[in-house]
Amino acid sequence: MAGRRRVPKHGVVVLCLLLASLVACGGRPTSTDSVRADVQHLLDRRAAAVLDRDKAAVAGTGAAGWYEDVSAVPLASWAYKVTGVHRTGATATADAELRYQVQGYDQAPVTAARVLDLSRDASGRWYVVREKPARKASQQLWDQGEVTVVRGKHSIVLGVGQSGERLHFFADLADRAVPAVSDAWGTEWSRHVVVLVPRSLEGMAELLGSPASSYRGIAAVTTGETGAPARAPADRIIVNPDAYGLLGTLGRQVVLTHETTHVATRADTTAATPLWLSEGYADWVGYRGTGRTPAEVAPELREAVSAGRVPTALPSDADFGFDGTASGLAVSYESGWMACRMIADRWGEARLGAFYRAVGTHTKRPGAVEEAMAKVLDTDLKAFTAAWQEYLRDQLG
Repeated sequence: MAGRRRVPKHGVVVLCLLLASLVACGGRPTSTDSVRADVQHLLDRRAAAVLDRDKAAVAGTGAAGWYEDVSAVPLASWAYKVTGVHRTGATATADAELRYQVQGYDQAPVTAARVLDLSRDASGRWYVVREKPARKASQQLWDQGEVTVVRGKHSIVLGVGQSGERLHFFADLADRAVPAVSDAWGTEWSRHVVVLVPRSLEGMAELLGSPASSYRGIAAVTTGETGAPARAPADRIIVNPDAYGLLGTLGRQVVLTHETTHVATRADTTAATPLWLSEGYADWVGYRGTGRTPAEVAPELREAVSAGRVPTALPSDADFGFDGTASGLAVSYESGWMACRMIADRWGEARLGAFYRAVGTHTKRPGAVEEAMAKVLDTDLKAFTAAWQEYLRDQLG
C-alpha cells in the first residue's frame, strides 16, 4: 500500500535493546516493577494477618515484635499501599501509606506515611525487618510501646505507659464531655471520641510531629481536618499527661469538654473561622453549667481590664501562637470566651451556635464574620467590638 515503508529486522532488534531498561519487548515488567509488586503482595499478607489477629502469620512476613504493641487496638481496616521501593542487592526500603480504621469510631481510614526496611532470603522471598514512621511524619501510638485500651460509654481511650485506672479516669471525663457538648451544640455529630494518652509530653509531641517545646503547658490538643465531611476520619484528642496532672478536678473536665467540642464542631469549622471563635466557643461549652464567674475564668483578662488595658480588637489568629508569653496567650483565650459568652447572654445560646455555623459556611476569612454578624446577630463588627469592650468592663472591671 502506498505510504508504507518496510522496517529492517535489525531495526527492531536495536529498538528493543534501547527500551530494555524500561520494558521488555514482550511487555514483561522490569526488575524494579517486579520487586514493587512482590513487596505489595508481602504487605497485603501482613495487613491481612494484622486484621485476623494472627501473630504467627504476621511473623511469617517478617519482624513481628511490634504486633504486640498494636494487637489490643480494635481495627476495622488495615492496609498498605506501596508508593516507592529503593533496592540495594538483597535489601530494600519501601515507602508506603498505611490506612487504618479504629472499629466503631473512624468513619473513614486514617492515613500514615511509613517506611519499611526489607531483606530477601536465599529463596528470593522478601520479608520486613523493621517498620517505622516516614521521615518528618508523626508517630502512631503503638510506635511508642504496647497500647492499652479502655472503652467508655461514649469514648475509647488508648494509652502507652499508663495504668488501666488512669485510662478509665480519662474515659470517665470523655463520657461526661460528650453529652455536655451535645446539649450545647446538638446531636448532629458522631457523639463519641478517641483519646490518646502517651507516656509523656515527648510522646505527645511525637504523635503530633512537632517539638515538645510547642506543647509544654498545653494539657491536650485535638487533631483533625477543618471543614471535614461527616465521613472524615475521627479526630484524636491527644493528652499531655505531664500538664494534665497539674490541673484540678474542674480544670481536667473543662479541658476534655473543650477538646470534645472541637470534635463536634469540626465539620462546621473552616478556613473562615477565626480562632477567637473556635477556641472561645470550645471554652464556652467547657465552662457552661459550671457556675464559674468571668473573674474566676478570666483572671489575666480581668487584670488587664482593671488596669485600664481593655483590648482594642478581638484577638487575631497570631495571638493564639505558642511563641508568645503565657499571659498573652491566656488573654487571647479569655477574650474569645468572653465574646462567645456575650453572644449567649445577649442573643441566646441558639444564636451563638447559629453564628458559629454561619461563619463556617464560607471558605475564606474575608467578610465571613461580618456577614454572619449581620445575618444572625443583626449587628456589624464595629458595633460588636464596642459592645464586647463594654461587656468586659462590666464583667471584669
